[in-house]
Amino acid sequence: MKTLQDRYVQVGKYNARYWAEGSQGAPVVLIHGLGGFIENWWCNFDVLAAHHRVYAVDLLGHGRTDKPKEGAYRVADLAQFVKDFMAALAIEHAHVVGHSLGGAISTRLTLMHPAVVDRLVLVSSGGLGKEVTIALRMASIPLLGELLTRPSRSGTAASAKMSLHDPTLMTDEWIELNYQMASLPGAQQAFLRTLRANGNLFGQGKSLYGPNVQGLPSIAKPVLVVWGRQDQIVPAAHAEVAAKNIPDVRVHIFENCGHVPLLEHTQAFNELLLEFLGSERNHK
Repeated sequence: MKTLQDRYVQVGKYNARYWAEGSQGAPVVLIHGLGGFIENWWCNFDVLAAHHRVYAVDLLGHGRTDKPKEGAYRVADLAQFVKDFMAALAIEHAHVVGHSLGGAISTRLTLMHPAVVDRLVLVSSGGLGKEVTIALRMASIPLLGELLTRPSRSGTAASAKMSLHDPTLMTDEWIELNYQMASLPGAQQAFLRTLRANGNLFGQGKSLYGPNVQGLPSIAKPVLVVWGRQDQIVPAAHAEVAAKNIPDVRVHIFENCGHVPLLEHTQAFNELLLEFLGSERNHK
């Protein structure tokens, strides 16, 4: 796995880790999902950076960004965090790509601050309906969640492989990285705070998907929705919610693919993303 340079910036009162590469083209901001971190984009980052100025940030409570006990972890708070991150780096507007919970955050960012988003890409996105895997619903229960999400290599491997249609793609190196990140001080607590702020035993919370779905018809941006047909985390049927409600939308469903098309179908995903973001057009 290629190592990119970790950078840090003050976002409000918190220290946030990010990557930034590329010197040409429109800026792109990558937003990972629940329990994720910027390394989730390592298969995509260099390809995008050949055509764009690309940024990936560890969300509040995630990766190596600060994990405050008093942190605000609702989707609206995290969308504001991304907006403040962009402001801290003087990114006036950018294409925004969000995976899983990052998709819900990216959608909310577009609704809250439409001027900062040029094109929107939602990958296996949260925030389009209630349904979500039983594993996350169970983890929202007090005490049980603490037990279920206690860091262990075996648990990390099981969780990571559930995200993939082809679990052989989850290498020992990836499992170790996920385990190390989950074991950082405060990481488990921040994961659970984020989960419980946005969901419950019944699924994704109404405060998460309600405003997002209601706001879809007002999104006046080109939107690309990407999903894996065999997604066990968030059902691919949620792509239809976006397809029916967003005025300018394109939907691509990968076959033989779980929750992480950016990893399972890396080359095709990268090509799809570059074409949608208009890299060739920008450089003619």
